[in-house]
Amino acid sequence: MNAMAFAGMAFWRAVDDGTLKRNFWRKLKRVAARIPFAEDLLAAYYCAFDKDTPIGVKATLIAAIAYFVLPVDAIPDVLPAIGFTDDAAVLAAAIKVVAGNIRPVHREAARNALGRL
Repeated sequence: MNAMAFAGMAFWRAVDDGTLKRNFWRKLKRVAARIPFAEDLLAAYYCAFDKDTPIGVKATLIAAIAYFVLPVDAIPDVLPAIGFTDDAAVLAAAIKVVAGNIRPVHREAARNALGRL
């Protein structure tokens, strides 16, 4: 099996039946203090799972969140200083595309969640 096929299978497994949500929170709790984009990541999460968010926006944000969660990475997360740069770049690109849909309520929920972590 080639790397692309493996990544595709891993992606669909990650977004299936709540697995993405569980894995997201598990990983975020482990790394939140080490990533400067944690608030943006959480705002994207809350926007992606908001029932009022358009489906195309949800798909874009869920893809970026899944990239953060998946163990298959362009730059392994365990590398000090650079491990999360690819995750940050994917998230920044997704947010740029859908920025108008991330509302103040999503950002507030993100800040509150960070406070609880």
